[in-house]
Formats: sequence, structure tokens, C-alpha cells
Amino acid sequence: MSTAPDANPRDGDFELITLRNGARAVRHLGHGEVMHPSVGPWQEALRLYVEQARLADRLRQPGPPLVIHDVGLGAATNAVAALTCARSLGAEQRRLLEVVSFEVDLAPLRLALADAEGFPFLQPFRDAAETLMRDGVWEAEGLRWRLLLGDAVPHLDGTLPVADLVYFDPFSPASNPEMWTEAVLARVRRHCREDGEGTLLLTYSAATPTRVTLLLAGFFVGAGVSTGTKGETTVGATRRESLEAPLGERWLERWKRSSSRAPHGGQLTPDIEARVLAHPQWR
Repeated sequence: MSTAPDANPRDGDFELITLRNGARAVRHLGHGEVMHPSVGPWQEALRLYVEQARLADRLRQPGPPLVIHDVGLGAATNAVAALTCARSLGAEQRRLLEVVSFEVDLAPLRLALADAEGFPFLQPFRDAAETLMRDGVWEAEGLRWRLLLGDAVPHLDGTLPVADLVYFDPFSPASNPEMWTEAVLARVRRHCREDGEGTLLLTYSAATPTRVTLLLAGFFVGAGVSTGTKGETTVGATRRESLEAPLGERWLERWKRSSSRAPHGGQLTPDIEARVLAHPQWR
């Protein structure tokens, strides 16, 4: 999975590694999980978080600022993919893009910025990322990037701009279970848009418990695009009409027979089962 030890610089609980396809990535030293482990950070960010969300098309439409809640800044790949998309539009960008990034540890970003060859896509926004880490905010024409550092829950309990898109990209439920509970996702849901196109939440996890938890948190849920070795990802939405591939009766029947029917961090109780079955997703 990785190159020689001297090619793996470390910062706190994280190190840089080289994937089998040659892409550089960040790995957590404790639980060993790799950020964007299959096709590499940039390709996954573009496919899952930018192209799937039709971000360029959204930014071409006049309107108020388009807000992204970037839950799990990590090495800033998803945030920079969005900023790169906006900047590439030039005069075609008709509305401001505001990215609000949530992160508890800036070590992955520091590591990635120090490896210009391994993370070349970050370099056009190197000054932006350094300003963000130092001041908590960076602004340029048509762009605003804010950092909310520390535990995400207090920030989610506070006042935030209403999200048009949510990039939900913390470590997996196995490694970071507290971020995938109904309580946290319900907090995320409270800051989502109800009018217009509503809000899309995009995440790499296609696990049944993830989809159950999103349903319980108040989202409509659908299948998302494939990335690398993942045949599907997941999209949550505040409006069912916004989903290209909403879960339907076939998924519900499989869920009824599944051995993983409970939400993340919870048990399958009669009340939970009743809430899933009564969800407007199936009407």
C-alpha cells in the first residue's frame, strides 16, 4: 500500500502514503483508515462531490450565495475541488460560492500542503488554505472559505448559513462512529434548504445502516455514483424529486430481510422500524 518509510512523513496522528495507483493519500495512524482510498483523493472528489452535484451548473445560475457544508475537511480535497470548479467558470460564475469546512484536526491538510508533488491540485489554493488555517476564513472574488475547528456538534448546534450542498466525508462509521448517528445527521439536516431545489447531502458510504440513519434524520435517500471499487455511494436530499435514483420498494424489501437493519449507533426497536416504514420516501 505504501512506499518506503522515509517517503511517509507524519504529523500527529496522520501520515502520507502512496496508493497502488500512485496517488498520494493521508492515513490515520491509529485506526489505519485512508482518506479517499480507491481512486485517489482528486478523482473521488470530482466525481462524487462536484460532478454528481452539478456544481458548475448551479454556479452558472444567478442567485444568492451557494453554500456547501464540508463536514470533514481532511486534506481539503473536496473543498478545493469545489473552489477549483468555481474559479474555472470565470465570468460564467453568477453567484458566490461559500464553503464552510468542519474539522477537528488540521494535520492532514498540513501534510498534503507540504507534498506539492503528491497533491498538485491543492497548490493553486495553497495561500488560501494557509490563510484559512491561520485566520479561519479566506475570501477572493466570488469565493469564501470558512473553517469551523473542533468538535462539529457545537457548531451544528449554532447558527450557520443554510446549506445547498453537504459534503459528508468524516472517517467511516467503524472508525468515527459518533459522527454517523441520527443525532448528528439530524443536526446537519436542520441547516439544510427547504425551498427551491432543496439540499443534497453526498457521502461515500452506501452501507444499509448509513441509509437507515439518513432516513431517520429526515432525509430522502437515493443511490449515488460509483467511485473506484465502490459500486454505489449515497445521496440524501430534502426533496425526493432531487434524487436521480431514490431508494424504492426493492430496497425496502431487502432491508426487511437484512441482518444490518439498525441505524448507526442504535438498536432496531419497534419504534425505529415503524419510523422507517412510515417514511414519506415510500409514498
